[in-house]
Amino acid sequence: MIQRIQTVYLLIAGLVIFGLFLFPYVNYSDLVGLGKNVKVTGVYSVAAGQSVHEGGFGYILQTVVTVLLGGLPLFTIFKFKKRKVQLLLIWVEIVAIILFAIWLYSSASTHLATVSQFLGAGNIGVGFFLLPISIIFCALAMGGVRNDEKLIRSADRLRA
Repeated sequence: MIQRIQTVYLLIAGLVIFGLFLFPYVNYSDLVGLGKNVKVTGVYSVAAGQSVHEGGFGYILQTVVTVLLGGLPLFTIFKFKKRKVQLLLIWVEIVAIILFAIWLYSSASTHLATVSQFLGAGNIGVGFFLLPISIIFCALAMGGVRNDEKLIRSADRLRA
Protein backbone atom coordinates (compact mmCIF):
# COMPACT_ATOMS: atom_id res chain seq x y z
CA MET A 1 0.00 0.00 0.00
CA ILE A 2 3.02 2.29 -0.01
CA GLN A 3 2.48 3.04 -3.71
CA ARG A 4 -0.86 4.76 -3.06
CA ILE A 5 -1.62 8.41 -3.89
CA GLN A 6 -1.44 9.51 -0.25
CA THR A 7 2.23 8.57 -0.30
CA VAL A 8 2.82 11.14 -3.03
CA TYR A 9 0.79 13.76 -1.15
CA LEU A 10 2.67 13.15 2.10
CA LEU A 11 6.02 13.24 0.30
CA ILE A 12 5.12 16.58 -1.29
CA ALA A 13 3.90 17.94 2.07
CA GLY A 14 7.22 17.01 3.68
CA LEU A 15 9.25 18.53 0.85
CA VAL A 16 7.21 21.73 0.97
CA ILE A 17 7.93 22.05 4.71
CA PHE A 18 11.64 21.52 4.02
CA GLY A 19 11.32 24.36 1.50
CA LEU A 20 11.29 26.73 4.50
CA PHE A 21 15.07 26.30 4.61
CA LEU A 22 15.35 27.75 1.11
CA PHE A 23 12.75 30.52 1.12
CA PRO A 24 12.43 33.38 3.63
CA TYR A 25 9.14 34.00 5.38
CA VAL A 26 9.79 37.74 5.82
CA ASN A 27 11.62 40.24 3.60
CA TYR A 28 12.29 43.78 4.77
CA SER A 29 14.71 46.67 4.59
CA ASP A 30 16.38 47.84 7.77
CA LEU A 31 16.92 51.48 8.78
CA VAL A 32 20.07 51.72 6.64
CA GLY A 33 18.25 50.37 3.61
CA LEU A 34 19.86 46.94 3.42
CA GLY A 35 17.54 44.15 2.35
CA LYS A 36 17.10 41.43 4.95
CA ASN A 37 15.47 38.01 4.83
CA VAL A 38 14.19 36.10 7.83
CA LYS A 39 14.32 32.32 7.41
CA VAL A 40 13.80 29.57 9.94
CA THR A 41 17.59 29.34 10.28
CA GLY A 42 18.11 33.03 11.10
CA VAL A 43 18.32 36.52 9.67
CA TYR A 44 20.20 37.02 6.42
CA SER A 45 21.22 40.33 4.89
CA VAL A 46 21.90 40.87 1.23
CA ALA A 47 25.18 42.68 0.72
CA ALA A 48 26.88 42.95 -2.67
CA GLY A 49 24.63 40.25 -4.10
CA GLN A 50 25.64 37.73 -1.44
CA SER A 51 23.48 36.42 1.39
CA VAL A 52 25.25 36.92 4.74
CA HIS A 53 24.03 35.19 7.91
CA GLU A 54 23.73 37.67 10.78
CA GLY A 55 23.75 35.24 13.65
CA GLY A 56 20.34 34.76 15.13
CA PHE A 57 20.94 31.80 17.43
CA GLY A 58 17.37 32.16 18.68
CA TYR A 59 16.28 30.47 15.47
CA ILE A 60 17.73 27.09 16.41
CA LEU A 61 14.40 26.00 17.89
CA GLN A 62 12.59 27.04 14.71
CA THR A 63 15.08 24.98 12.71
CA VAL A 64 14.52 21.91 14.88
CA VAL A 65 10.72 22.27 14.68
CA THR A 66 10.92 22.66 10.90
CA VAL A 67 12.92 19.42 10.62
CA LEU A 68 10.38 17.63 12.82
CA LEU A 69 7.44 19.02 10.84
CA GLY A 70 9.08 18.00 7.57
CA GLY A 71 9.93 14.55 8.86
CA LEU A 72 6.49 13.71 10.27
CA PRO A 73 4.79 13.25 6.86
CA LEU A 74 7.71 11.11 5.74
CA PHE A 75 7.33 9.00 8.89
CA THR A 76 3.58 8.78 8.30
CA ILE A 77 4.16 7.22 4.89
CA PHE A 78 5.62 4.11 6.52
CA LYS A 79 2.60 3.63 8.79
CA PHE A 80 0.61 2.38 5.79
CA LYS A 81 -0.50 -0.82 7.53
CA LYS A 82 -2.17 1.16 10.33
CA ARG A 83 -4.52 3.56 8.62
CA LYS A 84 -6.05 4.89 11.84
CA VAL A 85 -2.58 5.83 13.09
CA GLN A 86 -1.89 7.45 9.73
CA LEU A 87 -5.03 9.57 10.04
CA LEU A 88 -4.07 10.58 13.58
CA LEU A 89 -0.55 11.53 12.51
CA ILE A 90 -1.89 13.61 9.62
CA TRP A 91 -4.23 15.46 12.01
CA VAL A 92 -1.31 16.08 14.36
CA GLU A 93 0.72 17.39 11.41
CA ILE A 94 -2.02 19.80 10.35
CA VAL A 95 -2.46 21.17 13.88
CA ALA A 96 1.31 21.46 14.33
CA ILE A 97 1.65 23.35 11.04
CA ILE A 98 -1.07 25.79 12.10
CA LEU A 99 0.65 26.37 15.45
CA PHE A 100 4.00 26.75 13.69
CA ALA A 101 2.51 29.33 11.32
CA ILE A 102 1.23 31.31 14.31
CA TRP A 103 4.68 31.09 15.89
CA LEU A 104 6.37 32.30 12.69
CA TYR A 105 3.90 35.17 12.40
CA SER A 106 4.51 36.30 15.98
CA SER A 107 8.26 35.93 15.52
CA ALA A 108 8.13 37.99 12.33
CA SER A 109 5.99 40.72 13.88
CA THR A 110 8.25 41.04 16.94
CA HIS A 111 11.28 41.12 14.65
CA LEU A 112 9.73 43.79 12.46
CA ALA A 113 8.63 45.79 15.50
CA THR A 114 12.30 46.49 16.21
CA VAL A 115 12.56 48.05 12.76
CA SER A 116 9.27 49.93 13.28
CA GLN A 117 7.55 48.51 10.22
CA PHE A 118 4.30 46.67 9.86
CA LEU A 119 3.96 43.13 8.65
CA GLY A 120 2.32 44.00 5.36
CA ALA A 121 1.96 42.28 2.05
CA GLY A 122 5.28 43.72 0.85
CA ASN A 123 7.14 42.01 3.67
CA ILE A 124 5.68 38.51 3.43
CA GLY A 125 8.05 36.01 1.88
CA VAL A 126 7.46 32.77 0.01
CA GLY A 127 7.88 30.78 3.23
CA PHE A 128 4.54 31.93 4.60
CA PHE A 129 2.77 30.46 1.58
CA LEU A 130 4.48 27.09 1.92
CA LEU A 131 2.66 26.28 5.15
CA PRO A 132 -0.89 26.42 3.72
CA ILE A 133 0.28 24.44 0.69
CA SER A 134 1.54 21.67 2.97
CA ILE A 135 -1.78 21.70 4.86
CA ILE A 136 -3.59 21.22 1.55
CA PHE A 137 -1.40 18.24 0.66
CA CYS A 138 -1.92 16.75 4.13
CA ALA A 139 -5.68 17.09 3.67
CA LEU A 140 -5.44 15.39 0.28
CA ALA A 141 -3.43 12.57 1.88
CA MET A 142 -6.09 12.23 4.55
CA GLY A 143 -8.70 11.78 1.82
CA GLY A 144 -6.56 9.09 0.22
CA VAL A 145 -6.21 7.21 3.51
CA ARG A 146 -9.98 7.40 4.05
CA ASN A 147 -10.59 6.06 0.54
CA ASP A 148 -8.28 3.13 1.28
CA GLU A 149 -10.16 2.49 4.52
CA LYS A 150 -13.47 2.40 2.62
CA LEU A 151 -11.98 0.05 0.05
CA ILE A 152 -10.74 -2.35 2.74
CA ARG A 153 -14.10 -2.28 4.52
CA SER A 154 -15.97 -3.05 1.31
CA ALA A 155 -13.60 -5.92 0.52
CA ASP A 156 -14.12 -7.30 4.06
CA ARG A 157 -17.87 -7.11 3.58
CA LEU A 158 -17.63 -9.10 0.37
CA ARG A 159 -15.51 -11.79 2.05
CA ALA A 160 -17.90 -12.19 4.98
